[in-house]
Amino acid sequence: MQKEQIQILETSITRLLRRGANKQLLNIIKKTHMADLSIIFENMTPLNREKLFNLLDNPEDIGLLFSHLSEKTFVECVKILDFDKLVTVFDHMPSDDAAELLGCLDEELSDKILSKMKKEESYNVEQIMSYEEDTAGSLMVKDYVALEEDVKAKEVIEALQNKYLDVEMPFYIYVIDNYGKLVGVSSLRQLVVESPDKPLKSFMATDIVSVKPYTDRNVVARLVSRYDYLAVPVVDDDNRIIGIVTVDDVIDILHETATEDMLKMAGVGEDYVETQSILKGTRIRLPWLFASCLGGIANFFIIGGFESTLAQLTGLAAFIPIIMGMGGNIGTQSATIVVRGIATGRVNIRDFAKIISRELGVGFILGVTYGTLIAVVAKFSFMAEPFSWALSVVVGFSILSSMTVAAFVGTSVPMIFHRLNIDPAVATGPFVTTTMDLISVYCYFTITRVLLGF
Repeated sequence: MQKEQIQILETSITRLLRRGANKQLLNIIKKTHMADLSIIFENMTPLNREKLFNLLDNPEDIGLLFSHLSEKTFVECVKILDFDKLVTVFDHMPSDDAAELLGCLDEELSDKILSKMKKEESYNVEQIMSYEEDTAGSLMVKDYVALEEDVKAKEVIEALQNKYLDVEMPFYIYVIDNYGKLVGVSSLRQLVVESPDKPLKSFMATDIVSVKPYTDRNVVARLVSRYDYLAVPVVDDDNRIIGIVTVDDVIDILHETATEDMLKMAGVGEDYVETQSILKGTRIRLPWLFASCLGGIANFFIIGGFESTLAQLTGLAAFIPIIMGMGGNIGTQSATIVVRGIATGRVNIRDFAKIISRELGVGFILGVTYGTLIAVVAKFSFMAEPFSWALSVVVGFSILSSMTVAAFVGTSVPMIFHRLNIDPAVATGPFVTTTMDLISVYCYFTITRVLLGF
């Protein structure tokens, strides 16, 4: 649903709530996807949110709504819901979503809900919650289709129609041997085009890509993205299937990872601004801004050290911002490319020299291009002055050196951070920009002294 449609829907729901038109509201709820309704919930006043929430009756709809709400709104809605109904909602939720949401509640309430849930559902959720956050085990769904290799195609179809009706996403038929070990997989398409009497082992694929429950979630996301899978099986150390990670969770991972990287690169932490308190937001940003402040103070002393040079060639000051800006920009660009490459698995630390060489080449060519352009601007801007030629040469070489060095710094620093097991996203933004400001100013005045002898 488009933003404009959601705004219209929100206005209509608010108006109907004010009138107490429950019949029309129920009709809207029936036709609206819970993902869209969750956006409206977030924007509502607590009173209107409670009124609308009390109209929801289907446990599956409530569970789907819960999975799309922010943690704060979810906790508020839990307080509204009757406890027995809350348990029913969690019983009807996919086990991975239930585990994630129960982790948002206080431990006492979470344990109480688990104790009242159906035994099988409670066991599945507790098993998922036992794995560390950001691992495949914490994301996996316990509902999947796994049948022995001698089962015939027609029997598989019968099982799907009768035994596996509640499986959320039956993308694949996983094939196991007599010991429960994963030996193959078949897509639904492959199943329906085969002869009904053929056993699974005769047409299953045996080149299976699987993950362990302790595999990092980003690794799982890269596998799904690389091979275009709809799900990846999670197996234990004995190769017995214990769950699957589905593509919808992978999409969430990729979205969250991209968001976290952008926030880290901006030096504002990894949480959304609406989830941060004033004190937390201040505490997270303070170190990065302090680093920028120190960089500015260092630049003050560097420029002060070249005061005599500036006095003899006053036109130098006019080009300090552009030299700093060009260096900082290309440094941030290079760093961003490398950080995203590392995150998506397209950049390997073993290719360090190759990547550095490529970015140095790009930085050098861009430096020559913009150095020449800005040198021409410097020449014509100060054409009447006797130092116009000298200034244009200094500016051109400074742009070239600044952009080349910036490409090197922006590429190498994230890769070094990654090699040291430090999140490379923190290497961009304020870190690279501040570093390049210092280097650019120092190179500028050093080149001036070397070429002009000031």
